[in-house]
Amino acid sequence: MSDERRRSDVPPMRPRLAASLILTRGRGARTEVLMGRRSSRHVFMPNKYVFPGGRVDRADGTAPFARDLDRGVMDIMQRFLPERRARAAAAAAVRETAEETGLLIAREGACRSRHANWAPFRRHGVVPDLAPLSLITRAITPPGRTRRFDTWFFTADAAALHGDRPPTPSSELEDVQWVPLAEARDLDLPSVTHFVLDELVRVQPPRPEPPRHIRDRRGRMWVEPL
Repeated sequence: MSDERRRSDVPPMRPRLAASLILTRGRGARTEVLMGRRSSRHVFMPNKYVFPGGRVDRADGTAPFARDLDRGVMDIMQRFLPERRARAAAAAAVRETAEETGLLIAREGACRSRHANWAPFRRHGVVPDLAPLSLITRAITPPGRTRRFDTWFFTADAAALHGDRPPTPSSELEDVQWVPLAEARDLDLPSVTHFVLDELVRVQPPRPEPPRHIRDRRGRMWVEPL
């Protein structure tokens, strides 16, 4: 899933838990996805267009939320993660989206956490909301890379956003924009993003398919049901 080359001199490394959120708006041929270009200052995948996301922080494990993650999504994730870690991954996807694009998946209410991670929510008088998130896929960076991530990809409809503010660029993501799904592959994408776009199409109504994940098995990449 990584654009980094496999290196034989890299010691075994446990993947870091990470999460990403694919925001969509519109239906059918008019579906758009929110994407941004990673800064050229990044060592990892500079100048590539990606979805908002990043590593799960310790504070994500105690994140405030207005509504919990969907029970069906939680049941799938708990096959691989403890409940608290699964919820933390969902919280990280919402947090990273706020930090990188200024868009809030939230409901009105008092955000009681004073942690800096949730400052954007406190400023707007809202609480992060995990209920709108659906699970698309999971992708694990193969062994032998200098960075490895166990990334869970969620999706949510733009109707779940609080307010009607436009997305704004950040130090993490530049050129943040709504991209027609049919044109997304024309951008400079990491290889894993091509896979995620395929999976996004699979889970769309009217006949969504169960989520799958991509993993390395004895040096070969396999796509399997979650």
